[in-house]
Amino acid sequence: MSATQRRGRKIMMTPGELDDFLTAQRTCRVATVSADGAPHVSALWFAWDGVSLWLYSVVRSKRWTQLRRDPRIAIVVDTGEEYDQLRGAELSGRAEFVGEVPRVGDLHAELDVPETLFARKYFGLEELPHDGRHAWVRLTPEKVVSWDFRKLGAAG
Repeated sequence: MSATQRRGRKIMMTPGELDDFLTAQRTCRVATVSADGAPHVSALWFAWDGVSLWLYSVVRSKRWTQLRRDPRIAIVVDTGEEYDQLRGAELSGRAEFVGEVPRVGDLHAELDVPETLFARKYFGLEELPHDGRHAWVRLTPEKVVSWDFRKLGAAG
């Protein structure tokens, strides 16, 4: 992951702030590349494990098909209504597919943490119910850019 953010260093999040932010937020926007090179963006829930961002995607979706063909992915997580409250992060890299497709709950130790995080965050459960329509995509970011415009007020 890129440790240095050249532009906007004044407003970039510290590693701890970024971790807290990604843990707390609920929705991300996922950008993939279509066969003709056009971008495709969709909203999705996610889990952050401190290293990777995990997407539980419908396997019969445009997003899934595009990632299978071209694993390049960019994800934006952001919040804030007013300019001086905007916070967010863009994570980019290559998608990795983890577990069976579709996910039916076979034992897969690598999915224990993201499935527990996801189940707690979105369903208030300790175990993720599997519907046989979704599967896991992991992004361990190669590049991260973050911003927290609230820091501009503190600096002024």
